[in-house]
Amino acid sequence: MMATQLQTKGWTRNQMAARAAKELRDGYYVNLGIGIPTLVANNIPAGMTVTLQSENGMLGIGPFPYEDEVDPDLINAGKQTISELPQSSYFDSAQSFAMIRGGHIDLAVLGGMEVSQDGDLANWMVPGKMIKGMGGAMDLVAGVKKIIVVMEHTSKNGDAKFIPECTLPLTGKNVVDMIITDLAVFQRPDHESPFKLIELAPGVTAQEVREKTTAQYTE
Repeated sequence: MMATQLQTKGWTRNQMAARAAKELRDGYYVNLGIGIPTLVANNIPAGMTVTLQSENGMLGIGPFPYEDEVDPDLINAGKQTISELPQSSYFDSAQSFAMIRGGHIDLAVLGGMEVSQDGDLANWMVPGKMIKGMGGAMDLVAGVKKIIVVMEHTSKNGDAKFIPECTLPLTGKNVVDMIITDLAVFQRPDHESPFKLIELAPGVTAQEVREKTTAQYTE
């Protein structure tokens, strides 16, 4: 008798990152935010040349190292240990942000606490909670050509995170191009159009997405 394999519903964190990696293109310069976005580094399609940039001054980030390969002096902007590549280069934060503000980064994959139906993003603080600072998030959403937000579809309390208007302090207004959650993918062709539901995660129905989303979007 064959064992029954359980079908998991929705995407895991790594599967969400793998879905985001499908948006990469050969030759792209890409910045990965803290959290789920960092997992994109391990999901770059074979044979594709993508250069990862970090705000703390590194161009050409390799995959996360195994325990016996960790170099404590090599970290990304989220203070995670990373690996370098033969072509990696290092520079100060002024040069790093000149790349970002100058429009030289093709894509940023960021985490999100809230995204509004108009593409506003809140991802850097919750009022009343201790924070380390906004980091480079505001520069990234203002200077990078395309912004993808990867986040859980709902909060730990079950509240929607894709909503009509953000309630948390904004990182940027009308900046998000694509949203990838554990349930679905939303995209818009430009910053004047509404988001459209373009993909459902395994085992997830359009009705379930509607029930867990308060923002307006098209299908």
